[in-house]
Amino acid sequence: MSSIISIKGLSKTYAGGFEALKSVDLDIGEGEIFALLGPNGAGKTTLIGVVCGLVTPTAGTVTVDGHDIIRDFRATRSRIGLVPQEMSIDMFTTVWSSVSFSRGLFGKPPDPAYIEQVLRDLSLWDKKDEQIRTLSGGMKRRVMIAKALAHEPEILFLDEPTAGVDVELRQSMWQVIGRLREHGVTIILTTHYIEEAEQMADRVGVISRGEIVVVEETGTLMNKMGRKQLILYLSEPLAALPAELGVNGLELSAGGTELHFDYDTHADRTGITTLLANLNRAGLSVRDLETRQSSLEEIFVDLVGSQS
Repeated sequence: MSSIISIKGLSKTYAGGFEALKSVDLDIGEGEIFALLGPNGAGKTTLIGVVCGLVTPTAGTVTVDGHDIIRDFRATRSRIGLVPQEMSIDMFTTVWSSVSFSRGLFGKPPDPAYIEQVLRDLSLWDKKDEQIRTLSGGMKRRVMIAKALAHEPEILFLDEPTAGVDVELRQSMWQVIGRLREHGVTIILTTHYIEEAEQMADRVGVISRGEIVVVEETGTLMNKMGRKQLILYLSEPLAALPAELGVNGLELSAGGTELHFDYDTHADRTGITTLLANLNRAGLSVRDLETRQSSLEEIFVDLVGSQS
C-alpha cells in the first residue's frame, strides 16, 4: 500500500514553550482507515492541524500525495476534508447553502447532484432547506461532515466525529464512512469511542505526550500486546480463594462463583496447566469456562500508562 501522507521528524513547540509534538514519524496508506488514539493533550489535534495546514510546524516535513504541505499548500489542502472537533458553522444558513458554499471555497464547479447524494448519504436531505440553528447536535455534526465532503476530497480527517451523537446516528455515520473507504477515500480519525477504532480501523496509532508510542494493524496489536482472561465457572461458590491454588493472576469473583485468571498468550508458560491441576487437587469442580481477549481500550490504557 503506497503512502498518501508521509510525516517525518515533525515537531511543534508553541510560543509558551509547550512541546505538543516531538519528532513524529508516520506514514498513512492510501485508502486505509487510520485511528489516532491518545488522551486529552496528547497532540492529536495539533497533528491534524499541521497536516491540514492550520498549524505551522516547528520542524520536520509533511507531504500529502507527494506535495509538501507548506510549499504546495493549495494542492495539499484541496485533497483534504476536515471535520474539526469544535463546531464551526454559520447557524443562520440553510443546510444546502452551507454545504454548497464549502464546495465553492475549493474552486469546484457547482454539482447539485453530488451535493444531493452527500446529503442523502448523511440523512440530511429532508433538512436541506432548514437553518442549521434549528437542527439537533447530531444533525449539526452531520452537516460538518457534509461540508468536509463537499469538494470530493481524497483524504478525510475526522476529529472526534461522533462526539455528542446518539447511537443510531453514530451507526449510520459509520456506514457512510465505510462507503467512502470503498470509493478509495483515506480516513484518519480520532475518537474516544475505542470500540469504533477496534471495529473500523485498519491500523491504530497511539500518541502520548506528543510522541507516537506505537503504530500497528488493529488485529496484530491486540494479538501482540493483548492479554487473555480465563473465566472458570464453579459448580459450588467459594467463601475465599484456597491458598493451595497458588497461581499469580487468579482472582475470585465477588459472588464466589467465578475464578478469573489473567495470562499472557505469548509467554512460554501460561500457567493454565498448573491452575487446572491445583483445582483438581483442591477438589473444586468447574461447570464451564470461557476466555476473553483484552479490548483495544485496555491495551491503550496500558500503553499510555507505560509512558507516564
